[in-house]
Amino acid sequence: MSVNAVAHLNFRGQAREALDFYQSVFGGQVVAATYGDFGMPAESPDASKVVFGQVVADNGFRVMAYDVPGADAPVAKSAPTTRREHGTTITDEPFFLSVRGETVEEVRALWDRLADGATVVEEFGPAQWAPAFGMLTDRFGITWILDVAAEHAPAA
Repeated sequence: MSVNAVAHLNFRGQAREALDFYQSVFGGQVVAATYGDFGMPAESPDASKVVFGQVVADNGFRVMAYDVPGADAPVAKSAPTTRREHGTTITDEPFFLSVRGETVEEVRALWDRLADGATVVEEFGPAQWAPAFGMLTDRFGITWILDVAAEHAPAA
């Protein structure tokens, strides 16, 4: 048996915009179906909202998203609830999304695109445990950790 855990993000009318943005950052293909595609009457205010959406990329990135029906406006974005103090992450958020790559260059390129419109929690750069690490909250309120896998010495 094989299983995968995939982040499923819940939006309030921004799912298509978020999916398109994540596709522009990570590559891959966007698949999105609306409530109207699933039979909701076209005159319904939710008919054009995303009921099922995902980005799937050949590099292994995958995220799912949908719009909560009946929710017409994005959740009010308050001050970031995640911060770094003395090398420690302080947060009351229930989760972060983590992206790990093999080289500083490939992860830096993702960071640069994902940081557009984001609040940077910790700048992308060298860390004690990895060649590079950074944390930000994107324009949709999702907090991301990006890092580079540490090289491990071969077993003796």
